[in-house]
Amino acid sequence: MALALPFVECPEVYIVERLFSSSLVVVVSLATPRRMNVYHFKKGTEICNYSYSNNILSVRLNRQRLVVCLEESIYIHNIKDMKLLKTLLNTPSNPTGLCALSVNHGNSYLAYPGSATHGEIIVYDANNLSNVTMIPAHDSPLAAVTFNTSGTKLASASEKGTVIRVFTVPEGHKLFEFRRGMKRYVSISSLSFSADGQFLCASSNTETVHIFKLEQHTPNQEEESPTWSAYVGKMFTAASTYLPAQVSDMMHQDRAFATVRLDMIGLKNVCAMATVQKLPRLLVASSDGHLYIYNVDPQDGGECVLLEEVPPQPSSQSYAATVALSSTPPSSSTLMGYSEDGGVKGDVIPEHEFAEGPVCLDDEDEFPSFSP
Repeated sequence: MALALPFVECPEVYIVERLFSSSLVVVVSLATPRRMNVYHFKKGTEICNYSYSNNILSVRLNRQRLVVCLEESIYIHNIKDMKLLKTLLNTPSNPTGLCALSVNHGNSYLAYPGSATHGEIIVYDANNLSNVTMIPAHDSPLAAVTFNTSGTKLASASEKGTVIRVFTVPEGHKLFEFRRGMKRYVSISSLSFSADGQFLCASSNTETVHIFKLEQHTPNQEEESPTWSAYVGKMFTAASTYLPAQVSDMMHQDRAFATVRLDMIGLKNVCAMATVQKLPRLLVASSDGHLYIYNVDPQDGGECVLLEEVPPQPSSQSYAATVALSSTPPSSSTLMGYSEDGGVKGDVIPEHEFAEGPVCLDDEDEFPSFSP
């Protein structure tokens, strides 16, 4: 089903966030970059809108919280009635609005930069509105952060883009360190865990998407598989004790488990791991509207094979668009439908919307047909 809203005639939308498979959609446009509009897209109506002191750079939401990130402040709302619960003022300069919110509303961990000059990560408990920990993740400023589905792991990359690290949450201990490349610095555009937490994919401004496998190597595993690569790995490990610390650290960093070579160059893209028809797939969406679906071998990895390229879908009149066009335009007041305590009168979304399961990628009514 196409997602059409009352703002269909405004082409300047730059933020769209949907609450999983519910009807709640948050929109920010270039015409009004300080205002966030919340829509019920199936009804084609605006639920409310909220204005802030500066331009909105990003929005994150789960079933418990909605987070709005400005360059030097963060606003945390209760998503059911949109009441403002907490404002984090004077946060380090964050011109890209970099932040991540755990999709697990049981913890609702929020991660954002703790420094404008170093790769420090602040982890904040958005449920209990309290600080959790600070992770000194990188020497250079942060470029990307993301949680796994349970909110127990946090991955990060710096502006150099050569090393990706994974930490435990809430402890902040380093679990994994992956080397994306050695030849050049790149700009990481997206990081994403697979739903089962076994893989982490990373895309950048280069033509390569990397997939890393999150597995701990034990001595027993190495002895059980006496391959040439394992033998060479032991030699490097032994030699690393005699080398400078920087070189030694590089030798202990894992490389990509699987890779994808994209045909597009220079287009911004985002990647995600998903299970489609019970098989692991890598999805890559580019800024020109194309969706690329790749096969991933969960055992051997290697070069991924392109299975299908889905071109931009032509606009069509959906049920939501029909309702939107016939609905009465909402009030233009800053806090339309808000009560005196700063929340919406009643719940933003009915309770059954929050109870729905995850998005089903095999649902042909929701997504394009797929042929393996």
